[in-house]
Amino acid sequence: MRLNIKKMSLRKLQELIQVGDPEVYTQVVALLGNDPRGGAQKLVRQCQAQLEEWHRERERLARMFSYERQVWAMGYRLVAGLDEVGRGPLAGPVVAAAVILPGELLLPGLEECRRLSGKRRQEVCDAIRAQALAVGVGMVHPDGIDEANVMLATYKAMVKAVGALPVSPDYLLIDSLHLPGVTQQQAPIAGGDGQSCSIAAASIVAKVARDEYMLEMDRLYPEYGFASHKGYGTFEHREALEKYGPCPIHRKSYGSVRDIVTLSPGAAFADD
Repeated sequence: MRLNIKKMSLRKLQELIQVGDPEVYTQVVALLGNDPRGGAQKLVRQCQAQLEEWHRERERLARMFSYERQVWAMGYRLVAGLDEVGRGPLAGPVVAAAVILPGELLLPGLEECRRLSGKRRQEVCDAIRAQALAVGVGMVHPDGIDEANVMLATYKAMVKAVGALPVSPDYLLIDSLHLPGVTQQQAPIAGGDGQSCSIAAASIVAKVARDEYMLEMDRLYPEYGFASHKGYGTFEHREALEKYGPCPIHRKSYGSVRDIVTLSPGAAFADD
């Protein structure tokens, strides 16, 4: 972004650098580097610090393509990262996502996917969906979790996510798991969302998809507070469970939910 910043006041430049554009940082440093004013030198230091952080971020993102590079070097082109979210909650589905990135796409936010705010996570998810070659999401609801167990439900959600991709991947990078039931070559990567950009992208997409679903459930069952805790076993959630009993999206096989039914024989799952 080339701007004519030479006639801007220091105040205007301060506002401008909040945009977060590295090219602006570079221009400000070049313009004010020899300016003796204290305010000018403060802006220079801010821009230099931002540029250093920007370069560190790019280096972290570049390192997170090391697994993809190895697989691409083996001749595989459509490499999908897979991750899931929602094994621990007392309510709601297990959700998995598969994402195929178009080469070394540097999307800021992937390198810190576990620490993103809800707003920032949505922004990064939108960027992933706009720029990825393919995105697939798979979901297994509580009845499917209760019929088997959450690990089998996780596998099923991942298989669904791969099947939902509009193109078939030829290699899978999976966060910590080996996935049965697929024909593609695959590699489980411990701590994958911090090691692989493709897995980090899948983690963000899965988290956003599950959060959106739980917000819908909050509108159906507002007494449980799903909008705030997303089905996890918080104090607020457990209090609501004890007061109202489980609803249809609670996992009946989970101890904290099962115990409430056991302790309250009259409790029923609404709409069951």
